[in-house]
Amino acid sequence: MARYRKQKTFTELPGLFDELEIDMTGKAKQPHTSTIGGEKVVNKPIGNDATKINRNAITNPDKIYFITLGSGSSGNCSYIGDSDNGFLIDAGVDLKKVVDGLNANGIPMERVKAIVLTHDHGDHVRYAYTILRKYRHIKLFCTLRALNGILRRHSISRRIKDYHSPIYKETPFKLAEFTLTAFEVSHDGTDNAGFFIEYGNMRFTIVTDTGYITDRADHYLRQADYIMIESNYDLEMLQNGAYPEYLKARILSQTGHLDNVVAARYISDIYTPTLKYVFLCHLSNDNNSPEIALHVMRNALEKKNVSIGDGSGSITSRQAALQLVALPRYDTSLLYVLRKDD
Repeated sequence: MARYRKQKTFTELPGLFDELEIDMTGKAKQPHTSTIGGEKVVNKPIGNDATKINRNAITNPDKIYFITLGSGSSGNCSYIGDSDNGFLIDAGVDLKKVVDGLNANGIPMERVKAIVLTHDHGDHVRYAYTILRKYRHIKLFCTLRALNGILRRHSISRRIKDYHSPIYKETPFKLAEFTLTAFEVSHDGTDNAGFFIEYGNMRFTIVTDTGYITDRADHYLRQADYIMIESNYDLEMLQNGAYPEYLKARILSQTGHLDNVVAARYISDIYTPTLKYVFLCHLSNDNNSPEIALHVMRNALEKKNVSIGDGSGSITSRQAALQLVALPRYDTSLLYVLRKDD
């Protein structure tokens, strides 16, 4: 089985500090032009200029509704639900942004029943307790080791344990009509997990932070109708960029992040017509752009004669076999209404 690992490995990694995942400049990049395979690609900051509010979308109980409130080291949070219940994957985005983003798309916080955490890095857990304390009906789901990592590494109230329901990898658990299974991924947090989410005959696999595609991730990704997968960096940009060498080593390691080429090669290798959406997440602000990540993924899939749509819902896009989307780093995404037969 192909392992989809980085070409380089490192025997020593830098210390684990959440601050390393914060943008070095703290500012969005200005547009610039790169050349990929002889083609010029204009790189722009990830934003929500294409975001459209769809207040009437959540009406059909046979569909999954998916939206992200932020994706990247500045903060990660996404929502998955049906017409009655839903849950957040990670809570690295501030409460107001979560509430406003969901409300703008017709999703009240009363519909959010849980926060499910992938690991204990600050950009995934920073606002978990704030959300739980404000909305006391919401429960927290993560492994015991991940919870201990949060308490050990962050200045957070130990009362967060009052909201916690432990989960175990490879053991499915229920959230309303959804069945979730946590599985092993390779990252430098504590007890890192991806999630395989089942709803009726629909399958959604989420891999937000990983240095390579683990065997268990591969197992669940191959079953998915919808995939959210990390496409963190462009190798050339990272190697020639301003990051210090120890941080480059951390990112390049097998417990770091996934680069565009590795993600694209993997998705193109596992593609079957049952796969309907690929959402690229956790794009680096300094070492990537949505244009580059989409270009690399699109080229890999088109070489397999897969027609690609942009997820906009337009007539032209809907005629494509696969929808490909780069999730915005700082802003609320479109509300995606997913149905297997679409």
